[in-house]
Amino acid sequence: MRGFPSRTEVEQVLALLEARLSPLDSEEIQLHEAPGRVLATDLISTVAVPAFDRAAMDGYALRGQETFGADAYNPVEFRIVGESFPGRPYPGRVGSGQTVRIMTGAPVPEGADAVLQAEAAEETGSQDGTALVLRAMEPVPPGRHVGKRGEDIAIGTVVLRAGRVLRPQDVGLLASLGASPVAVIRRPSVALIITGNELLPAGSRPQGYQIVDSNSVMLTALVRRDGGEPQKAALVADSREAVRSALREPAADVVLVSGGSSVGLEDHAPSVLAESGELSVHGVALRPASPTGLGFLAGKPVFLLPGNPVSCLCAYDLFAGPAIRRLGGRSMSFPYRSTKLVLAHKIASAIGRMDYVRVQIREGRVEPLATSGASVLSSTTRADGFVLVPRDSEGHAGGEEVLVYLYDG
Repeated sequence: MRGFPSRTEVEQVLALLEARLSPLDSEEIQLHEAPGRVLATDLISTVAVPAFDRAAMDGYALRGQETFGADAYNPVEFRIVGESFPGRPYPGRVGSGQTVRIMTGAPVPEGADAVLQAEAAEETGSQDGTALVLRAMEPVPPGRHVGKRGEDIAIGTVVLRAGRVLRPQDVGLLASLGASPVAVIRRPSVALIITGNELLPAGSRPQGYQIVDSNSVMLTALVRRDGGEPQKAALVADSREAVRSALREPAADVVLVSGGSSVGLEDHAPSVLAESGELSVHGVALRPASPTGLGFLAGKPVFLLPGNPVSCLCAYDLFAGPAIRRLGGRSMSFPYRSTKLVLAHKIASAIGRMDYVRVQIREGRVEPLATSGASVLSSTTRADGFVLVPRDSEGHAGGEEVLVYLYDG
């Protein structure tokens, strides 16, 4: 066994990923499948919204200019000639001295240019009893309470930009434009290879000297969070042939190998990847997760993640997660919300490496967790988030403000 002759800086690994990876091709899906997907191209409206002038409230459609001078003592009278409902417009033209009852969202009839709200009017019969009459109690200027055609969206408007992660309201807007199907970036498929003779399948109970695989469950959830499609995890023995066979089999856009990434006697993944494809990085200036590796197989990225759970989470967050998001058309930046808070106690670090420090927030101040073990997964459940200490820093003093990435953000 030999140690790492050198360790690649975190920033260099990220730069390599950005240079080598680009978003996948697009596919067309139906609107009900679109929430959470990434729009592949700018969406330009081919229709106006609304497609017609419509009432913004219940009332009476009429010619606004004819109401000028109206008040409660001198109402202006109009003859009611019909009604307009959503989907059932008044078929005629509103002439001088005429009005039409109109409901919110209904088309404003030809000849009318304003809607007098119902509270400002009253209906009565004509003196000869042959017609219904509207008495307007206040003036309404032309254009008032009318939603104009194209007021929301005009034809030719860029409604949504490529790269947008579609929200429920975005999909609702697409539906209003008749934009279906919609072109989105294909989700990256992700193969999960979990190595270790000591591992039992997730869902088992620990027994003897064997432990239960937890990384596959955690990685599956992380991949889904980042817009990828995780394949069923494969448990692989710590043998060169088993690892070689597993790396040959996956048909995926990304391969995640958990365990066997270091320099021990049973750490076969780095040399197998080097023989089968390209081992670009082995050993990163990072704590934990320094045994992380990165390479390419048939042009597809392969991440060698440490088997210790916290190291696995750290390596995924810093490297595999950004790669999956980039392939899926998303930002490579952390998906975590961040905030600046003051440290209650110092964080010690060593120059030359980045530190991923789990922290708790108590009474608005940040406290580093006492444990730093890479196998203590419970530390991440007790942590509210993490702080990254850059490689050129010896840490942060108590009372110093730091940037905290929140796990629940």
